[in-house]
Amino acid sequence: MSDALQLILEDNDGTQLETSCTRFAVLWQGKEVWIQQVGNGQLMIGVDVAEGDTEYASLLLRPMATNLVSLELEIEPADDDADDGHVHGPDCNH
Repeated sequence: MSDALQLILEDNDGTQLETSCTRFAVLWQGKEVWIQQVGNGQLMIGVDVAEGDTEYASLLLRPMATNLVSLELEIEPADDDADDGHVHGPDCNH
């Protein structure tokens, strides 16, 4: 099975352009929201990590029976190696 996504892009006047790619992004509220297929027909939607971000979220869509999908929201640390020894307390403003 190919990882290529078939895209149909449509203008306001209804003109359509068909293309394919392995992943694409939509610029939304200043962030790149990336969409890609990630195996077993699953579709992942996630925001690229920017400098200063402490975590990122991705949404995983899994096809199931007719007209059903399974959703899983994952929130992960943006940088696993960023352990600076900080302990959260009442004065850290986090």
